[in-house]
Amino acid sequence: MTTSSSGPGVSGPRAVVAGHADFAAALVAAVHRITGLGGAFRAVSNEGLGAPEVEVAIRAALTDHGAIVVFTDLPAGSCTMAARKIMRADPAVSVVTGASVGLLLDFAMGPDVSAESLHRAVSRGREAMMVFPAAGAAGGH
Repeated sequence: MTTSSSGPGVSGPRAVVAGHADFAAALVAAVHRITGLGGAFRAVSNEGLGAPEVEVAIRAALTDHGAIVVFTDLPAGSCTMAARKIMRADPAVSVVTGASVGLLLDFAMGPDVSAESLHRAVSRGREAMMVFPAAGAAGGH
């Protein structure tokens, strides 16, 4: 299990980022490199953990980081399943799947962890996804 945070004294919204291998740590590092706001996140890896241990790791990261949001990599992955189990036990927790750098940047720079802010961050994450050149265009594959 890997947990990490970049930078002390975060005053804005906080969240846990959980995923396979080094996925979460890499996203947190990218956000920190771009904005200096990596401390908004606590990274959790499921590496070498069974389902119960993933849940324990995410729950501990939420508590230790003072967070109520979990961003995960895959909708049906072990981290999402564990986070959703935590959410069922604690309705204050929100789970957002399909985490990306664009999504986390918007969240980190946002004012709060409201449903509106989470939906805006998801929208911005989707808007950051593009195909160059457009599929079917000359030279495209």
